[in-house]
Amino acid sequence: MVTAASHSNKSCDTPPEENGMGGRRASWLVAASEPSGSRLGGKAGALAELGRAGFPVPEWFALAPEAFEAGRAAVEEALREELPRRLPGVVRLAVRSSASDEDGARHSFAGQLESLLNVEPDDAGAAVEKVWRSAFSERLAAYRREHRLGPGRPPAVILQRMLAPDAAGVAFGADPVSGRRAVAVVCAIQGTAEKLVAGEVDGQTFHVDRDGMIVDRSGNGGAIDDKTVAEIAELARAAGRHFGRPQDIEWARAGGRLWLLQSRPVTTLAGRADPDGDLNVWDNSNIAESYNGVTTPLTFSFARRAYEEVYQQFCRVMGVPERRIQANVPATFRRMLGLVRGRVYYNLISWYRVLSLLPGFTVNRRFMEQMMGVKQGIPEPVLKDIQASAESVSKLRDAIDLAGTVIGAVRNYRALPKSREDFLRRVEGALRPPSVPFADLSADELARIYRRMERELLTRWDAPLVNDFFAMIFYGLLRQLCEGWCGEKNLQNDLLCGEGGLISAEPARRVRAMARLAADDRELIDALIDADAARVPSLLATRPELDRMLRAYLAEFGERCLEELKLETQTLGDDPAVLWRAVGQLARGGAGASGSGIEVELRRKAEERARAALRGRPLKRLLFDWILKQARERVRDRENLRFERTRVFGRARLIFVELGKRLHALELLDEPRDVFYLTVEELFGQLDATAVSTDLKGLVRLRQTEFTRWRTGPAPADRFETTGLVHQGNDLSPQAGVAAAEAGDELRGLGCCPGVVRGRARVIVDPRAAKLEPGEILVAPRTDPGWILLFPSAAAIVVEYGSLLSHSAIVARELGIPAVVSVAGVSKWAKTGDVLEVDGGAGIVRRIPGGQRGE
Repeated sequence: MVTAASHSNKSCDTPPEENGMGGRRASWLVAASEPSGSRLGGKAGALAELGRAGFPVPEWFALAPEAFEAGRAAVEEALREELPRRLPGVVRLAVRSSASDEDGARHSFAGQLESLLNVEPDDAGAAVEKVWRSAFSERLAAYRREHRLGPGRPPAVILQRMLAPDAAGVAFGADPVSGRRAVAVVCAIQGTAEKLVAGEVDGQTFHVDRDGMIVDRSGNGGAIDDKTVAEIAELARAAGRHFGRPQDIEWARAGGRLWLLQSRPVTTLAGRADPDGDLNVWDNSNIAESYNGVTTPLTFSFARRAYEEVYQQFCRVMGVPERRIQANVPATFRRMLGLVRGRVYYNLISWYRVLSLLPGFTVNRRFMEQMMGVKQGIPEPVLKDIQASAESVSKLRDAIDLAGTVIGAVRNYRALPKSREDFLRRVEGALRPPSVPFADLSADELARIYRRMERELLTRWDAPLVNDFFAMIFYGLLRQLCEGWCGEKNLQNDLLCGEGGLISAEPARRVRAMARLAADDRELIDALIDADAARVPSLLATRPELDRMLRAYLAEFGERCLEELKLETQTLGDDPAVLWRAVGQLARGGAGASGSGIEVELRRKAEERARAALRGRPLKRLLFDWILKQARERVRDRENLRFERTRVFGRARLIFVELGKRLHALELLDEPRDVFYLTVEELFGQLDATAVSTDLKGLVRLRQTEFTRWRTGPAPADRFETTGLVHQGNDLSPQAGVAAAEAGDELRGLGCCPGVVRGRARVIVDPRAAKLEPGEILVAPRTDPGWILLFPSAAAIVVEYGSLLSHSAIVARELGIPAVVSVAGVSKWAKTGDVLEVDGGAGIVRRIPGGQRGE
């Protein structure tokens, strides 16, 4: 193993003295040991540091850039006297450039400036001039233009004792091609390395791990043995440790020892991820239904903390031992969500780790993938690691833990009705309005209300989580039984239609009722469609029943808006335009009639088919009916409890908006809504002195600049993998594939609600100003609960993302609207005006040839 060897270079350390010209020696002659700052450029600066640190650097000195002004004659005269004194006995020289921006962290200038080897001392002046001239070559000028660097300047010039090596080459402290930080690369050739550095020959290449073992080798020749390879790799790594970053070194072996000739940073690593870093799998699947697009820091920090707390709570109530929960807090529970380029993603590996804490992981993970809308699981090796970790405890301990978890699951299943009622009571208590209006509360009082809500709800979110778990289990079981026992795919979707009691369907029913009331008033309909804030209130004053219904809707469902879980979102209470348009569009199209009842008929026919398939098998029929009942109840309650989440987020939004107003009033923020560019910790840290920055305006401006870049720049893929630092060097772009436009006239997805409908497509990306004519087919990239206002006008619903348990799927089933979700690329494949045929049972969307093509 090579270590940094002591090397005195005494001849380079001679103090200033009189030169032969009768004055003090030229100031542009600089010894290796003299402090020079950045005066001598990157290459000489690195050699000076390495020499002082005891690395085996051949003797050298330098000419500072000012020597260029003195001219060649003065330089030659000085060198005739200085060379014998500084490099006594020198026979050959290496004359190298050292420009101020050469061999830096960003630009290496490799091969751009001249380096001359085997220069005789008498020719040193000519060699120096040649190096100077190379700084003004057209080749270097082009390099500078390409990298947007300023005009060239004369470089410093290094004069170094030339070795007579039997082997030489380059080495990298990290692999510059693959980006592997744990692998050093050694390239070797017999003799000097100039042909290797110039790319004229390949030599031998070795890849060396941290233990000094050669993991790969290529090329021919026997320039060095394996022991020397390991020593060179260690020399490169030692240089990297000294400079604090991986180094690209040039080395030589002469006189039986290794020498370090130059060192510079490996400049290619900044754009490469480390393949050996920790793997993360990011997927936005169903999470994009709640947090679509760029999400502000306040929303993400609030959601991330909520997920961390509530899933720990879920594991506790399910009987997972506390020691196993605590062991997973840092690496699992705190990393369930990630923010990448301003967008929220599931950290899938963390979700699988949480699920592995519960019994039945092998089966349940499939159900979880269905519920989350994950089309592809995590890599098999990672999955095996998770399983192995879950099984790493002793068999006895594992049996005890499993028994406790199973008992906890059964106990919580039996207690679910009561825990649901207890949860709803806690919600009502936590959301009870304070005795003083929110606008009159101080920042401290607002913080206390938030912390009480956090204490009573966010860390006690037991009923929704337990219900979600059993919804996942029973829906997955029902789907398997429908396929295995009844021999029919998607039968479970028909069986779940028309359950009733689904609060998420109530907005659609109320919109239909309000449309009926407005249907005979053309002036009011036009004002509603135009969202005319000046005319609508006065016209509603003449329609007291409709006005009452609109006000009641806003009071009850005002928080159920587009992107309702984003705290920065303006609610329907802030701007009811989307609601007005939905009512007006439906009233104008004459579609305000009550629902057709198709969902009830679908359910009845599905039950008949299930009974027919199970006829003569009473035990299977009993089990099937019980699982069906549980699936219906759990899916219904899942959607209803999500509405309670909407209400809680609405209260949090109100508190944060008021806190923003308080900070603005104190001139700590430029605008009240700037509060959304702070994290929850930063915001409350202003109250209890736990924040590390009090310059909130500066922090907000920094964040706004960054998040504006995320909004205007390309979005990451819906799913991608990263290794090491997530935001550095990883490819986040969507994978290349067949363009949606080339996918033909048929796409497939997940059928959610049966029925075959033909109609014109209306592709909607942002429903805020969208106008969906009754009878049109709604095509969207993704939906959230706020889109429900458009559903009553839709003949069918086609969504690019989503799962069988996503909001759009559940509500479509309840309303009996044919729907297909998870149709890859459909929002780009379909155009507004296309004639589509949607088969909600088979999950097929067809474009009808000859139908009008949109733009």
